[in-house]
Amino acid sequence: MATYVVLYRFTSEGAKNIRTTVSRARQTRKENEARGFKIQSLHWTQGPYDMVAVVDAPSEEAMMGAMANIAAAGNVTSTTLRAFDEKAMDAALKRAAPARRAAPAKRKAPARRKR
Repeated sequence: MATYVVLYRFTSEGAKNIRTTVSRARQTRKENEARGFKIQSLHWTQGPYDMVAVVDAPSEEAMMGAMANIAAAGNVTSTTLRAFDEKAMDAALKRAAPARRAAPAKRKAPARRKR
């Protein structure tokens, strides 16, 4: 399963319905878990984002579908970030092409002194 960090901001509609945000989140969690997602954590935050979720999705297509459903509800906008834990990042780096070494810089010959 791929892990994602999702940063949410309330829309004006979501802000009007702020008192039901917890119940909406519970319902969304229940629906997504029935589709094979694992919501690791969900937090309401202060600052530039109103909520942060860490989600394991069964596939990229499933995550895209879930985000489309959330956007269609109209209560939040989101920024979705693919996240890699230490093990996954190590595996990705092992698959990466080896880094190229830069060619050594050419040194200029010292200028000749005029006699």
